[in-house]
Amino acid sequence: MPPPPPLRRVLETALYVDDLERAERFYEDVLGLKPLVADQRFRAYGVGDTTVLLLFQRGATLETVHLPGGTIPPHDGHGPLHVAFAIAADDLAQWERALTGHGVEIEGRTDWPRGGKSIYFRDPDGHLLELATPGLWNIPGG
Repeated sequence: MPPPPPLRRVLETALYVDDLERAERFYEDVLGLKPLVADQRFRAYGVGDTTVLLLFQRGATLETVHLPGGTIPPHDGHGPLHVAFAIAADDLAQWERALTGHGVEIEGRTDWPRGGKSIYFRDPDGHLLELATPGLWNIPGG
């Protein structure tokens, strides 16, 4: 059997939250994300020019969603998850100041062997968020 065609990128990723309005305030006010779509089940945010972050109300996606164009199967998640956001190396100090100014504790810092730097902090639902400069991964911009 021949291999499948290559994947191009992660288009969207999801986090599941207990309080959608609280999560909305954090991701918009603290991280500066702008909503693409919002309803009672979820919020969608554009991250950069190629990725979408979805925040789902925990338990609100346990039934199949029927849309005019098709269906979305049920999904959900529990426990603290991890998402890393890419930032420019020159923006790291400004991000640290902004997070501290919002009362967000920076829980960890890492200097990576390839030259990248990361800082780690939590959203209101306990998800571990990372801001990473180039040099973390051996991929363009990574």
